[in-house]
Amino acid sequence: MASFEKILSDLSNKQYQPIYFLSGDESYFIDKISGYIQDNALGEAEKSFNQTVLYGKDTDAITITNAAKRFPMMADKQVVIVKEAQEIKDFENLIHYIENPLKSTILVLNYKHKKPDKRKKVFKSVQKHSVYLEAKKLYDDQVPGWITKYVNSKGYSIEHKAAMLLVEFLGSELSKITNEIDKLIILLEGSSKNINSTHIERNIGISKDYNVFELQNALGERDALKANRIIRYFAANPKDHAMPQIIASLYSYYSKILIYYWIKDKSKENLASEMGVHPYFLKEYIKAAKSYSPNHMIKCISVLREYDLKSKGYKGVAISQGDLLKEMIYKLLH
Repeated sequence: MASFEKILSDLSNKQYQPIYFLSGDESYFIDKISGYIQDNALGEAEKSFNQTVLYGKDTDAITITNAAKRFPMMADKQVVIVKEAQEIKDFENLIHYIENPLKSTILVLNYKHKKPDKRKKVFKSVQKHSVYLEAKKLYDDQVPGWITKYVNSKGYSIEHKAAMLLVEFLGSELSKITNEIDKLIILLEGSSKNINSTHIERNIGISKDYNVFELQNALGERDALKANRIIRYFAANPKDHAMPQIIASLYSYYSKILIYYWIKDKSKENLASEMGVHPYFLKEYIKAAKSYSPNHMIKCISVLREYDLKSKGYKGVAISQGDLLKEMIYKLLH
């Protein structure tokens, strides 16, 4: 099984293989590799005769095999890309070509959002005879680090807080995140090389003052005025600040503070590692831990569970999200 970075590195060095099987839940990695091959494996003049794009719903194994077995015209190679390959009804019949591919063909099978049954002979053959990628979705806590690397690859840097804001607002869908970053870099061209939270607010529309991280800080500092101001903003913009997302973020916040109490080695490096917190934010967690007792943290987690149920209408509760948030924040503070 190959990694995304290794495959792209080989492609950029023009090291092409006869078959690429790109599977998994993270479309970004699949689309990036497939798109690179589509854009770069052939010259523009070669593409009209030597590049074929098929769709799984509209094709079958024999059509794909026949396309892959053609020899290139006035070129060294041809490219056959099958999108939505998971929709091919007789995928198992591709085994004959997979076991004996034409070296002058680059066959790309984009097998998205469906796990290949590795018990089947065809998928065992795919693993053996192709460049095999299993593109897994990143965990939420991995995405800010991935954003930093992506921005660095573009010749820019990004503050960790700005990366966290992007994840909070855009979620963990890498295609959406990279699209916004690419647009932002175009806007910043010729000015700053470091992306901060102000750039995010001005150009992407994410508030640097009214977000879940500022809410966490307000709760950690027992700043009721600031916490309620943020909650009012959330209530006025429910589409961008859904209650389940807020509760999940606060649950993670309080859980990490609880972990802090039981860590014996409280060196900065060990705390960051054990708590799963970027060193940039560590001082905020330590400050909150010193302001509250472990029992208070446990009670806060109980409050979050209570309001998670209420937000889902448990026992017929029918209260607006804004009112639920106000109640919840009051209980968390007191």
